[in-house]
Amino acid sequence: MNNQLVEDLHASGQLTDQEVKTIRTFESEKPFSLHWELKSLLYLGVVLLNIGLGILIYQNINTFGHAILVAVIGLLSLACFGYCWRHRQPFSRGYTDSPTPYFDYVLMLGCFTLLICEGYLQYQYQVFGTRYGLATLIPTIVFFITAYRFDHRGVLGLALTGLAAWMGISVTPKDLLRNNDFDSPTLIYTAVLLGVILILTGLLSEQRNIKRHFTLSYLHFSIHLYHIAALCGLFTLEPVLLWIAVLAAGVAFFIWYARTNGTFYFLLMALLYGYIGCTYVAFRYLFSGVDELAYYLYFMASGIGLIWFLLNRKKVVARE
Repeated sequence: MNNQLVEDLHASGQLTDQEVKTIRTFESEKPFSLHWELKSLLYLGVVLLNIGLGILIYQNINTFGHAILVAVIGLLSLACFGYCWRHRQPFSRGYTDSPTPYFDYVLMLGCFTLLICEGYLQYQYQVFGTRYGLATLIPTIVFFITAYRFDHRGVLGLALTGLAAWMGISVTPKDLLRNNDFDSPTLIYTAVLLGVILILTGLLSEQRNIKRHFTLSYLHFSIHLYHIAALCGLFTLEPVLLWIAVLAAGVAFFIWYARTNGTFYFLLMALLYGYIGCTYVAFRYLFSGVDELAYYLYFMASGIGLIWFLLNRKKVVARE
């Protein structure tokens, strides 16, 4: 309990000296929870194990033999999925708790090793030939089924990433800037379309009560994918009014969703992308050729607006 609150209650006579002493003793002696720290370490361990496995394969590929490596990785993946299947909970449309403390991490390890095994088979034996889309689609489908059957949002993230990769998009921001051609209209249209599909899927999951807690994962991917694509369209494609409308539609939707569900994160991200778009339009079309004072006034006015927003964010995000 907050110390100031205890002092206020004590000053108003709602708490006695003995009760204040009891509360302070409890606060000073209560155990500290390491739940999230341990979960983070376990997930980090899974990731590091897969990185180490990849390095081991790379450094000893000519020592162990390809067949042995494939067999070891495949058996490890099968063992992980077998463990999860053995300890599975009955399927539920709602949230399902993990049946064992290590269930989530074993499932993630199985998914990662499945990717390593498939990538190794493709690299060494070209089992998919030049059909790279098929090589991406198969684990994506497996991950979607696994995520819904075992109720795992981490695996759902892998599935969404695989879906984006299958559609020719890299959703990792660093790779997005390094590998993708933002001048490609096809890529931009595809990204906008995928963003809309993810939004509709998330809303449908929420409306039909099918893993409603997955909705945030769908919307988290879509808000960045959709708005980055809309901004790229605004920067590089014509007509400009069309892309202003596309960007405004996304910003309006996520502001509405944030107000309806009290989600500050989506409100903040929507305003950030909207601010980037407004700044670009203002500098490109409204302030072109004007005195530098206009730029200073714009940033001053927008800064005041952001301060007002931060001071009144609880009113803006409040449920209707």
